[in-house]
Amino acid sequence: MKIMERVRGLAREPLAHFLIAGALVFLVASWRGSAVDPADRTITIDEAKVTWLARQFEQTWQRTPTPAEIDQLIRDYVKEEVYYREALRMGLDQDDPIVRRRLRSKMEFLASSEVENTVPDNVELQALLDKNPARYATQARFSFDQVYLGDASDDAVRDAASGVLAQLKRGENPARLSRAISLPPSLEDADANSVTRRFGDDFAPALAKAPIGTWIGPVASGYGLHLVRVRKAEAGVKPKLADVRQRVENDWRAETLETRTARAYQALLDGYRVKIEKPE
Repeated sequence: MKIMERVRGLAREPLAHFLIAGALVFLVASWRGSAVDPADRTITIDEAKVTWLARQFEQTWQRTPTPAEIDQLIRDYVKEEVYYREALRMGLDQDDPIVRRRLRSKMEFLASSEVENTVPDNVELQALLDKNPARYATQARFSFDQVYLGDASDDAVRDAASGVLAQLKRGENPARLSRAISLPPSLEDADANSVTRRFGDDFAPALAKAPIGTWIGPVASGYGLHLVRVRKAEAGVKPKLADVRQRVENDWRAETLETRTARAYQALLDGYRVKIEKPE
């Protein structure tokens, strides 16, 4: 019963329809085309084929081919076709990993192209935005000052922190109390990412919790311990869909492609019986 429900579920999956139909179209097109029939000794270059060759040339060279170049394109195509058919006649396509990978990539392209051409509606995109609000929220921003105390593993640095903090609260010049370090003593309107790049992963979250206008600490960074004074902080804000639609749509497309491709492959796989015999 569960199997039948699963089959019916896959039958309702649009990409499963597309991929199965695409596979049939691919196989039928291969069967009908003379290129895949090694027994056929006739190579026909009709007007449609010449037009296709000319368009391929134009896409590559950004100009129309001359009559002589068209003749050369035809000769090259015939040469490729002859070699291709003779290779098929000799069975060189059998058990060739490169050929197998190429055919697999064509089948996967059938799946991905359907999703790439699908335009999601606002309901789907809004659901994804609501599911991952932090991903699309504007970054928190900070204006702050910092005094570097030293290595966090140094007990003397930790012991001195409270005394330095008291001096700062009394109005002592921060520059006179900070140890030398290749970090700016102050940052203005810096987003959370830039703070993280400079100070490490834990620094921006500590700033977000700090009171405004008061020296606090010590606060750990990738360099050691700091005393910090946040002068201004703006929390990240969840944006409207219209403001981040392209980002959300790109993520929707990637997520949908992965899910639907897996379902479509499973629909194809269900039509096979796989036997595995491992060596003892």
